[in-house]
Amino acid sequence: MAEADPANTPQPSRWVRDPLLWVLAAFGALTYGLPHAEGVFGALFPELERPVYLQEPFAELVWRHLALVLVSSAIATAVGLGAGIAVTRRSGRVFEPMMQTLAATGQTLPPIAVLALAVPVVGFGDMPALIALALYGLLPVLQAALAGLAAVPQAALESARAMGMTPAQVLRQVEIPLALPVWLAGVRTSVIINIGTAAIASTVGAKTLGSPLIVGLSGFNTAYVIQGALLVGLLAVAVDMGFERLARRVAWSN
Repeated sequence: MAEADPANTPQPSRWVRDPLLWVLAAFGALTYGLPHAEGVFGALFPELERPVYLQEPFAELVWRHLALVLVSSAIATAVGLGAGIAVTRRSGRVFEPMMQTLAATGQTLPPIAVLALAVPVVGFGDMPALIALALYGLLPVLQAALAGLAAVPQAALESARAMGMTPAQVLRQVEIPLALPVWLAGVRTSVIINIGTAAIASTVGAKTLGSPLIVGLSGFNTAYVIQGALLVGLLAVAVDMGFERLARRVAWSN
């Protein structure tokens, strides 16, 4: 009996074999399917009168969570990269230790403490959450900015200057492209941290995927906690996988 030729054996589509698509599909299915999963969670937790979180649509919580993470991460990225570039220039090196200390302070303060301090000033809602998340996500970006610029080979800088490039041209055409993979790793860490940390923003009135977690913990409803945790976890995994692909593209382009 002739053996099948592996070359002629039908191979699964590249899209079918893509783990990111499977994670996104699972995330979407849970986002829109959890409100209809009362039978499943009712069987798992028969002692609960309300086994499914229905106070807000999960889809709305997802978009509000993503918006909060996107804005806070954009602020942290812009400030972190800008500060990293500024303190590595000749005129700003004296401020590098101070910048490291300020960023580390923002990281060591618990987000809940920042929220508690911000609420009396800016009130409840998204604003105190943005402040806390931006501060909390700043240190990884700043550290990556400094490490990426420090890792640029001195020979490349000297060659660029010997070609007559101005400091601005050296920064744009040499330092930033070579430092970009390290920068991207820092932004990736910052965003993943903020996805998880944004859940506590619901304690100050922001609508996020932390809402089921907070309500579940306060009401001893384990089903709510599981539902919120599943979505936060899958979202973090999906975003992390997306950053991994972006990092590979940046590495190939370099």
